Amino acid sequence: MSRQTEDERLLRTDPYRHPHDFTHTDTWRVLRIMGEFVEGFENMAGLGPAVSIFGSARIPPTSPIYLAASETARLLAQAGFTIITGGGPGLMEAANKGARAGGGRSVGCTIELPFEAGANPFLDLEVRFRYFFIRKIMFVKYAHAFVIFPGGFGTLDELFEALTLIQTGKIHDFPIVLYGSEFWQGMINWARHTLLMTGTIAQADLDRLQVCDDPQQICDLIVQAHQHRQKGGDPWTR
Repeated sequence: MSRQTEDERLLRTDPYRHPHDFTHTDTWRVLRIMGEFVEGFENMAGLGPAVSIFGSARIPPTSPIYLAASETARLLAQAGFTIITGGGPGLMEAANKGARAGGGRSVGCTIELPFEAGANPFLDLEVRFRYFFIRKIMFVKYAHAFVIFPGGFGTLDELFEALTLIQTGKIHDFPIVLYGSEFWQGMINWARHTLLMTGTIAQADLDRLQVCDDPQQICDLIVQAHQHRQKGGDPWTR
């Protein structure tokens, strides 16, 4: 029996296979992942300087934190930054709303979820994703800084993803600003007294976290960091 060639394998069709079986294979998923990357890159290229803002989808519009997220995004938009969020409700909506109010571009990277909430109504551009890891890459690739408002597991995931990329040298000159000292202080204390004291992180890792309670101060920090970056310097050089 002759050896089966790769061309033969490619062109061979099993008449008894269900016609939709291929769409459930890992090979098809690789193609879908590739397509999702391409679509994300095409849609988000050319955004200019941008800031990714994260926070809980559960915070209502009546909350002071919602108002602070909106004001922070408004100030950043007025300073020339595109605002990128997860495109959902809560603090994501607040940031997109603020971007609109500041005359900036408002972008939402939405994700397919079983409990579909839909995109908020303040988006100029919605880029939809099936895969979390691709979406997370877009948040980092097109942002010059992260602003992290109070949130749950998803917000913490984005925070520690960015910290890991900085720690391992995958991204540089990338400010991470935490809004709400009361909310974040417990985590900062744990990092200082447990992680740092046991040697699992360095002081420089902890210094990357800037905690602010004032939207204007957040905007000033990010503008200053962006100016340093344009000059080729490290924005957090002490």
